[in-house]
Amino acid sequence: MKNTPTLSLRVPEPSGRPGDTPDFSHLKLDAPGAVDRPDVATAPAEMRDHAFRLIRVLDDEGRAVGPWDPKLDPDTLRRGLKAMILTRAFDDRMHRAHRQGKTSFYMKCTGEEAIAVAQGMILSREDMGFPTYRQQGLLISRGYPLASMMNQIYSNAEDPIKGRQLPIMYSAKDYGFFTISGNLGTQYVQAVGWAMASAIRGDDKIAAAWIGDGSTAESDFHSALTFAAVYRAPVILNIVNNQWAISSFQGIAGGLETTFASKAVGYGLPALRVDGNDFLAVWAATQWAEERARTNQGATIIELFTYRGAPHSTSDDPSRYRPGDEHEKWPLGDPIARVKQHLIAIGEWSDDQQEAAEKEAVEQVRAAARESEAIGTLGQSRPSVKTMFEEVFATEDWRLVEQRREVGV
Repeated sequence: MKNTPTLSLRVPEPSGRPGDTPDFSHLKLDAPGAVDRPDVATAPAEMRDHAFRLIRVLDDEGRAVGPWDPKLDPDTLRRGLKAMILTRAFDDRMHRAHRQGKTSFYMKCTGEEAIAVAQGMILSREDMGFPTYRQQGLLISRGYPLASMMNQIYSNAEDPIKGRQLPIMYSAKDYGFFTISGNLGTQYVQAVGWAMASAIRGDDKIAAAWIGDGSTAESDFHSALTFAAVYRAPVILNIVNNQWAISSFQGIAGGLETTFASKAVGYGLPALRVDGNDFLAVWAATQWAEERARTNQGATIIELFTYRGAPHSTSDDPSRYRPGDEHEKWPLGDPIARVKQHLIAIGEWSDDQQEAAEKEAVEQVRAAARESEAIGTLGQSRPSVKTMFEEVFATEDWRLVEQRREVGV
C-alpha cells in the first residue's frame, strides 16, 4: 500500500468566477436543424442520442431550419413574442417594487421566458401544470390578470391565496397552474400522481412539471421518474437547466458528468434536450411530448438548456459567484431577441413594432400596478385574520375553534 496515492476529493468548479472572462468553449452545441425528429411512437431505447444532442430550430440569421421547425403562423409567433415581452416587463416592475419596500421577495425569469410562454401556449388550461417559481410566463401567456399576481406578491387584502404563501408562489386552478411548492422537487411527484389519476379516470387531460437542474439531485425527482416509467403516466417532465442553482453551478448536481436529459435513459423514458432560448424549438419538443402523452405512450423528459440571466432571487447577488457579463456572452442568445429577429426575417415584424410592443407592455404593467397598489402593498393591507382558520379542515378541530374564539373572529 506504500505506492497508493493519497486520496483526494474532486469538487466541480464552474468555468468562470467573478473577474474571469466568460468561457463557454466546453459546451457542445449541435447546429440548428442538425438533430433528427423521431416519430412519437419511437421506443426510448432507439432514441437515446436525443438525450445528448441539442434540438435547435432558429439559426444565426433568424431562419427556422430542420425537421423540428413547427412552422408556426406569424400571428402565433407575435402572440408568443408579446407574452415574453410582457413577462419581462412584469419582472422588471416587481423587482423594482422589492427595492422600494413594497414586497418582501421576488424572483425573475430573465432569459428563460421562451420556456414557460411557449409551453403555456401549447398546453391546455384544462391540463395541469406543476411549476417552479420561474414559470410566471405560464400565467401571463394565458391572460391571467397581472393585478391578481401583484396582489399575491404584495400579500394585500385581495391576495388570492390570502397571505398563505411566499410572494411569487401563485396558485390558479382555472389556468392550469398548481400551487407552487417551496420544497424543491415536490412538484414532480405531484404531477406524476395527477397524471396517473387522470388516466385512471379515463380522462383526456395531461400534466406537466418543471424542475431546476439542482433539484434533479432530490429524491422526489427519481421517485417521479420511476412511477412515470412504470405506469406510463401522461406527463411531460421538464428540467430547466439554467446553469445555476442559487450560487451552485449545475456541475454540483452532476451536469459535468452527463446531460440532465440522460437521467431518463436509466428509467426507460424518452428524453429530448432542447435549446431553451429558442421559442420554436421549445414549442416543437413540447408538441412532440404532448402527442406522446395524449396517445397513451407515456411520459417524456425534456431538458431545456438555458441561462439564468438575473439573480436567483432578490436575496441573491450573482456578482459574487460568476462573471458579471456571463449572461451577455451566453452562446444561445436572448429568447426575445431571437423571436424578434425571426419575425423580421420573414417580413412579419419591425423594429418600430418591437418598440411599440415594449411600450405597450410597460403601460399594461403600470396599469396593473396602479390597481393593485391602490389596495395596498406589503404591510399596508392584508387578508382578514379569520382566513387563517378557513379551508384547512372540512370540520374544524376543537383547537381551531378555541383559537378563533381567542382571536375574536
